[in-house]
Amino acid sequence: MLDAAFIRENLDAVKSNCRNRSVTVDVDRVVSLDDDRKRLVSEAQSVQQRANELSKSIPSEKDPARKQELINEGKTLREQKTTLEKQVKQVEEDLKAILLQIPNMTHPDAPVGTTDADNKVIKQFGEPRQFDFPPKDHVALAESLDLVDFEAGASVTGQKFYFLKNEAVLLELALVQYAMTTLVKEGFTPIITPDLARVEVLEGIGFLPRDPNPETRQVYTIADTDLCLIATAEITLGGMFRDRILDEAELPKRYVGLSHCFRTEAGAPGRDTRGLYRVHQFTKVEMFAFCTPEQAEEIHLQILAIEEKIFQGLGLTYHILDTCTGDLGGPAYRKYDLEAWMPGRGDGGGWGEITSTSNCTDYQARRLNIRSKSAGQKGTRIAYTLNGTAVAVTRALVAILENYQQADGSVIVPEVLRPWVGKDRIVPKSQK
Repeated sequence: MLDAAFIRENLDAVKSNCRNRSVTVDVDRVVSLDDDRKRLVSEAQSVQQRANELSKSIPSEKDPARKQELINEGKTLREQKTTLEKQVKQVEEDLKAILLQIPNMTHPDAPVGTTDADNKVIKQFGEPRQFDFPPKDHVALAESLDLVDFEAGASVTGQKFYFLKNEAVLLELALVQYAMTTLVKEGFTPIITPDLARVEVLEGIGFLPRDPNPETRQVYTIADTDLCLIATAEITLGGMFRDRILDEAELPKRYVGLSHCFRTEAGAPGRDTRGLYRVHQFTKVEMFAFCTPEQAEEIHLQILAIEEKIFQGLGLTYHILDTCTGDLGGPAYRKYDLEAWMPGRGDGGGWGEITSTSNCTDYQARRLNIRSKSAGQKGTRIAYTLNGTAVAVTRALVAILENYQQADGSVIVPEVLRPWVGKDRIVPKSQK
């Protein structure tokens, strides 16, 4: 969340940033509401000051008529104060509601654009595999190898749910172990997070769990509670230090979290809906860092390098996108996406997102009231947060199955995963 004072001082820049991000919000109203808040607070303070003066003078007043007059004035002042406090509360709620809609500022080097077509490719690793046989998509491979049961998932829970089976289960566990082992060696603290979080924590991270529009709502809420199923461990990892002050001598704090992720995928019919690419539940290993402003840029590049290391280890072809302003999402100051080549995607193959990493500056920490302080420093400052996907298991499974498929219908297991899977090839049941 941007600070109201910052918006006031940088009004034109904030308006321009909203336009670049295709966000429609009344930025001028922030200034007017902030003015109203300051005025009402000042009036309430004046009323309180006068009430304090009366409370001291009433006991010493000897004239009964004058004393009653002061008592009546005190009663009126209490009523005025109550009214002003209610007005202040309402204005602050209105102000916060607008501030929550305003996106983070954008890195000056991020591409300006309105759709994912404006994202900029800044690096590619490897070349798409050339097949000497017609490649299958991951759905056909999963069915022929008895790895996923989509029909049972739809019957038990609904569309876009699934049962992983046989070697797909071992691949998921292997991907989690591979990612966790890699991140622990990089100095990240491993965490298994809750799969539920309070509404205000989701709002702090940048989600809109109370979004009244079912076409844009992205999270599942739990009826009769203030809890939601998390869409990513970014939510729970970011919420760990809510309302805390961090010692800057201990920063950065870097965590790798394991969780299930639940997403409604509202408003996405027809977009990559086949199979495992876009589902309502999946397992993810997520990186998260708390740091000072001075550390953020370097940590962002470190997270990106780790994502590359993981997918280079899996032997997958990918490219890196510098995400454009219109595709950033509210909290991100700058975001890089890794897209893997997926031979079964579209007509003749295509790129599909497998990870992303975002520098969210102080946007999330301001909402969550996470501050930092160094020895000898007067006061505190807002911490910075960054996040990055190590492995989103279902997306990784899509890329592995499609890229490692063989002419005989089998799929080679990436070498780094074999110690956990226990075999180097997944073969059709007829060949077992």
